[in-house]
Parts: sequence; C-alpha cells; structure tokens
Amino acid sequence: MYGMGKGVPQSDEEAVKWSRKAAEQGYAEAQFIMGMMYQEGKGVPQSDEEAVKWYKKAAGQGLAEAQANLGVMYQNGQGVPRSDEEAVKWYKKAAGQGLAEAQAYLALINMEKPGDQ
Repeated sequence: MYGMGKGVPQSDEEAVKWSRKAAEQGYAEAQFIMGMMYQEGKGVPQSDEEAVKWYKKAAGQGLAEAQANLGVMYQNGQGVPRSDEEAVKWYKKAAGQGLAEAQAYLALINMEKPGDQ
C-alpha cells in the first residue's frame, strides 16, 4: 500500500517498515519486497548484498519471482560472486514453477554458452 500510495500517501520508508515486519515473521512475499527495496535503494540504502539476503529467504520458501531475481543477481555478480551455475540453478527452480521470465532467462543463458548445446 505505502509503496504504491494505494489509499495512503506513498512512502518508501513506510513500505520498508511494514514489509520488514512481515518479512521477519517469515512471509515470503514481504521478503521478496525487501529484496527489491534494497536492490533499488527505495526507502533503504541501496545494497545488493542485502537484496541477495532477502531474495534467498523468499527463494528458499519457493517463491518463483525471488528465485528468478536471485538467478539474475548470480548471473550479473550483484552482491554475490558471478556464477552462471548458480544462476541456472535458480532459474530452473523458478522456471519449473511456470515463471515465463525465468524460462526466458534460461534460454538466453544457454544461447550465450560456447560449444555444443
């Protein structure tokens, strides 16, 4: 609500405050939101390392969007050492749940690999 200003004045800081409360109680969607807030620096100082921390929590609970974002972080070396192997692992988890975005990332990463595919 606060992040988009739906029914309340838009406030990234308030969005972080309430998302963090839910995230700390284990709510995967809130953990994903915290990851995005840190990745984008909205309401918090930008930190890829913190983004990865929150994405891992949500991804570990099976949230496909967090798994895909974690794959992107590994593929680009944002907040973690660059690793196509880890990126593919997370893309496959998300793609296996039918997330089209992750399926596209898998196709692209496979096209970039040298050698016989």
